[in-house]
Amino acid sequence: MDIMWLEDFIKLADEGNFSRAAEARNLTQPAFSRRIRALEDWVGATLVDRDTHRIALTEAGLAFRVLAEDILRRLALGRDHVREIGGTLSNEIRFASTHALSTTFFPSWLRSLDNGKEAGTITLIADHMVACERFMLEGKADFLLCHHHAAASHRLDPAGFASLHLGSDILLPVTAPLSDGTPMHQLPGSDERPLPYLEFEERSGMGRILQAAQVVSAGAAKLRAVFRSHMASALLSMARDGRGICWAPLSLAEADLESGRLVPAGDANWHVPIEIRIYKPIARRSPSVETFWSMLKQRPEERTS
Repeated sequence: MDIMWLEDFIKLADEGNFSRAAEARNLTQPAFSRRIRALEDWVGATLVDRDTHRIALTEAGLAFRVLAEDILRRLALGRDHVREIGGTLSNEIRFASTHALSTTFFPSWLRSLDNGKEAGTITLIADHMVACERFMLEGKADFLLCHHHAAASHRLDPAGFASLHLGSDILLPVTAPLSDGTPMHQLPGSDERPLPYLEFEERSGMGRILQAAQVVSAGAAKLRAVFRSHMASALLSMARDGRGICWAPLSLAEADLESGRLVPAGDANWHVPIEIRIYKPIARRSPSVETFWSMLKQRPEERTS
């Protein structure tokens, strides 16, 4: 059994599509499919239901995904432990971050840490929430920086991951203005004229939060999806072009709102208060990671969960 088969399988589970998963793994689709078949032959069970438009994991596949992630995480942690014993472990600190926070919050937050530059060499990987969770579950990242809402689920079990509150944000609806400054699209819309909706796709943490908060359904918004992306910046770009309405974090939309390129598409009843949190595996990591985490926990503005 090739360890790369596990990584292929997890990527397929994340993407729900053979062609996208193959592209992400830099393989042709036939080659990628052969590797998934080889893994199923080795396991001795069908892991993927290929009879649906969007592929899904079988019951055996769901169980094996947990095992595959655990194997990859244990290998990564074990390698780091051996390197520490051998004196070859680097002082690198690996951050995974959702796209929105990687460009707005992360740089200024890192600068605010007086002695953060002493902790180690910082590496930042920005991706959608599903990928960031996978980096953490496989031990490929030491910390995850993301938005959080109490009603929204995530895959970082509190039994295995600790977190700290770093700040607050707001998920709010925005749209381009008309010439008089009023919203081009105003919530809630109507059955006769549903509003063009620039929505988060399912891999997005923001989309997960917006769905869990149920603000769209509670306000009886009348929307028709015209564009989807896991990147809030892409949705905001489409909104600036007058293509529709989108929800976006204030931290990312603030400059556009202040300049008037975007305006609120609804009042505060459509807002979703959210947190900015940082996650770390409870299992011990490198000395540089543990020193950085200890420093964060001592800061009075951060709160543990």
